[in-house]
Amino acid sequence: MSTTKWIVDPTHSEVQFKIKHLVISTVTGSFNSFNGEATVPADSNDFSGSSIEFALDVDSIDTNQPQRDEHLRNGDFFDAPQFPKITFTSTSVEKAKGDTYKVAGNLTMKGVTKPIEVTAEYGGTAKDAYGNTKVGFEVTGVVNRKEFGLTYNALTETGGLALGEDIKLIANIQLAKA
Repeated sequence: MSTTKWIVDPTHSEVQFKIKHLVISTVTGSFNSFNGEATVPADSNDFSGSSIEFALDVDSIDTNQPQRDEHLRNGDFFDAPQFPKITFTSTSVEKAKGDTYKVAGNLTMKGVTKPIEVTAEYGGTAKDAYGNTKVGFEVTGVVNRKEFGLTYNALTETGGLALGEDIKLIANIQLAKA
């Protein structure tokens, strides 16, 4: 079967995460350096059966607070020197309903690999000003940070935990036909 390769366009993509802080508010962060590709059955408007590889550079974490970012890079959290990448490799991509796909795969973070499932909403296909064919997706999901060895937490004065366990993932990804 013939396939088409698509490459992540980092200039027109973003990867964010959200986590509860003190259970009363949400802190948002992003990874500013990442790459990926998708191999799709050729000449298809259906992305079912695609394979996806994606990697984030842990050192590129950005929560708009340099001191917090440094803490996130150290051994209490991501341990960037020892585990510089967070990776995702799909195991299946299936159409769920309308323009929505269920993407299952293996996420590796801090040396721990676990299966996860995310939702990818197809935004459309268009040609840019240079004639390049692009597709867009909004990817959402939730992972439990403790399952990946990110167990650090602090207690508040009242005995509550400073950080939630679930991390919301939000990625707006634009792919360019290779």
